[in-house]
Amino acid sequence: MAMEWSSGGTRGETAPALSRGTTQTGVRLYNERLILSLVRLHGQLPKAEMARLTGLSAQTVSVIVRQLEADGLLKRRTPRRGKVGQPLVPFELDPEGAFSIGLKVGRRSGDLMLLDLAGHVRNTIHRPYAFPSPTEIIGFLSAGVEELTRGLSDRQRERIMGIGIAAPFELWNWAEEAGAPHEVLMAWRDFDLQTEVTRLFPWPVHFCNDASAACAAELLFGRGRDLSDFAYFYLGYFIGGGIVLNGNLYLGRRGNAGAFASLPVTSARGRSEQLVHATSLAALEREIQHDGGDPELLWQDLAGWAGAGPALERWMERAAAEVAVASAGVMAVLDCTAILIDGAVPLPVRSRFVAAVQRALETVDRQGLAEFPVLEGTIGADARALGAASLPLFDNFIINRNVLFKEKH
Repeated sequence: MAMEWSSGGTRGETAPALSRGTTQTGVRLYNERLILSLVRLHGQLPKAEMARLTGLSAQTVSVIVRQLEADGLLKRRTPRRGKVGQPLVPFELDPEGAFSIGLKVGRRSGDLMLLDLAGHVRNTIHRPYAFPSPTEIIGFLSAGVEELTRGLSDRQRERIMGIGIAAPFELWNWAEEAGAPHEVLMAWRDFDLQTEVTRLFPWPVHFCNDASAACAAELLFGRGRDLSDFAYFYLGYFIGGGIVLNGNLYLGRRGNAGAFASLPVTSARGRSEQLVHATSLAALEREIQHDGGDPELLWQDLAGWAGAGPALERWMERAAAEVAVASAGVMAVLDCTAILIDGAVPLPVRSRFVAAVQRALETVDRQGLAEFPVLEGTIGADARALGAASLPLFDNFIINRNVLFKEKH
């Protein structure tokens, strides 16, 4: 059922003062985004430093900063004194300048997130389920957005820039591993989630593959900020991933770049199979069931998986070995800076898994490959929702990362 929204605007509208996204073109828009992007990357910048980094004149920067400050997108910080001259006034992103909503659709749980312009998470809602139906997800979103934004003022609601959705491209795929009723899986085949969400709310709706969104979150808010390129594995119900090249998320021609679930590996029985079969949390779920345990602990309690018992050890040993082989294969093609591993797993499990991959790599034939580190990601279970929530903000306010990367260093 469509949800009525009392944000002061009509469907399809955004706050007029903040319509600085794809509806505007030209040098002014580029320069505004450049300033906002640099401030986001550095945290705080005085105008003199903005001019130095951008090559713009001091007068041009002053005009841009004045406008962004008037729009509520930048705010002044306490002046700091230099060795000579007037005190420098640093500027930072104003968290109240804009907001966005992220929806993560997973095969065992859904998440909603409210994010502000500075990248602070204002509110989250987590919903475990057996397997999502289209109706259930729409109901979760309709009721959840109301709950998520209940504490916002009218002005804050007017500054919601959009909804980002992170979901698997084909929720009906790998039907046997998903263990969902056939009719529920098939319901997704003819269901256009982005279109249906657009009908519910007055904001633009952005869509991204869930693992790609997690990779984007790591790039924008995590360890990826300091890496020019990396390959990213995400341990979800089905393993996924992403690729970052030259400081930008690389999606590929069809949006499937980094689809590591489909990577061929050699199984424990010596047969070729896809990486998804042994390394995904679906495989761990089956191991727990085999031991007579309750696999729901994987989705109900991300603080710890003490109840997983020996099943966790068996899964980790095999999964880490296959991810190690896959990592070497990826590095043979990309020759990137590092492999990053994150997932919807407790932090101690993530640390142990990364250590297991590092050990397993010692047994992989890597002749001809340069040494590469395998590192922990930093976002964790919120990565897909955070990546989704960032889509509207970065579509409206941030330029491509490759313009900025050299400036940081």
